[in-house]
Amino acid sequence: MSGTQVINFGCRLNQYEAELMRVRAMEAGLENAIIINSCAVTAEATRQARQAVRKARREQPGARIIVTGCAAQIEPQRFADMPEVDVVLGNIEKLQSASYATHGLRNDFGAADGERVRVNDIMSVRETAGHLIEGLEGRARAFVQIQNGCDHRCSFCIIPFGRGNSRSVPAGEVVAQIRRLTANGYLEVVLTGVDITSYGADLPGRASLGSLVSQILKHVPELVRLRLSSLDVIELDEALFRAIGEEKRLMPHLHLSLQSGDDMILKRMKRRHSRQDAIALAERLRNMRPDMVLGADLIAGFPTESEAMFENSLRLIEDCDLTYLHVFPYSARAGTPAARMPQVPGAVRKARAARLRLAGDQAVQRHLQRLIGASQIILMETDTCGRTECYTEVELDQPCPSGGLATVKVTGIAGRRLTGARVSC
Repeated sequence: MSGTQVINFGCRLNQYEAELMRVRAMEAGLENAIIINSCAVTAEATRQARQAVRKARREQPGARIIVTGCAAQIEPQRFADMPEVDVVLGNIEKLQSASYATHGLRNDFGAADGERVRVNDIMSVRETAGHLIEGLEGRARAFVQIQNGCDHRCSFCIIPFGRGNSRSVPAGEVVAQIRRLTANGYLEVVLTGVDITSYGADLPGRASLGSLVSQILKHVPELVRLRLSSLDVIELDEALFRAIGEEKRLMPHLHLSLQSGDDMILKRMKRRHSRQDAIALAERLRNMRPDMVLGADLIAGFPTESEAMFENSLRLIEDCDLTYLHVFPYSARAGTPAARMPQVPGAVRKARAARLRLAGDQAVQRHLQRLIGASQIILMETDTCGRTECYTEVELDQPCPSGGLATVKVTGIAGRRLTGARVSC
């Protein structure tokens, strides 16, 4: 093996940072290394990262193994205590070339040349750099980080302790990066971060996510498609609503951080929206964009959740006409208030998550049925598969170049994707 392999877990921000880490490792001349970019959103995510470390050592005994990401930031010693691990890097350190200099890593014989754990206090970080990259390897769309960290303290969430407080990338740097990506042929960009609807609160002036979106679309006219990652229900600003209603290059697919459909559970989660807020937002979005497709995060079996409370979450799928669901059975994280609340039995959590996923599968099928016979413009991810503006996957009957746009006539359904006849590409 030569070069550096990154094994990535978790969110879109991690996907973006994984590409930056490859660049930084290459700049440092790192060879024969495996970087595990961990996630801490659930205890299961941390377990998977540790499992990946052991597998990497079994399969490539001579490689340096570096663990980083949110789980490493929160529990660095837990990974440093693993005999398979050479170095543990924090979420700031992983984006610095110096962290990958070979003189600071353990050698292949296991002797420590430098400090094994390099994890600084994430809460001391006040800025997020606008890391410029030329593109993302093997992807039709590019992710651009506009924000990092979170100022909220939801009772179930450990992520602020892995990412720090909210901090935004200045709009000029974001626009410059998107210009660079479009110049390299990317037709679609996804704005990503930990809590992107909080964008701009730490910047001078009246910056907001909506104002950033407007600036991007105004100053990068060659950008064909702009997408947003997960949004907090209560934080959408009026400029963003205007952009959603008026800017056709802003894609009609939004993913909402809902978590529950029950007001008491939302209160115990320390969420800042109510069930009615979620329903009203969905209605407002569809009034502005009738083609809008909504996804959502939902947690099943949060502490104290009764069957009636769970049913409120289940009904929210229909009440908000949700399509694409990310369902998580509640996972207690040490150090969070929710971990100290009365827990729902694990089997009940799993069963409720399965019911939510089944309802989600049925919602996807209703959405796919509505599109049969329609003409759609898709961004090709491979030479035979692409996604519509509302992020629905389509498999073509004839190939089109990856990374380009194609017009298709939807002919049928295959599982969770559409099938289509190529019209042009």
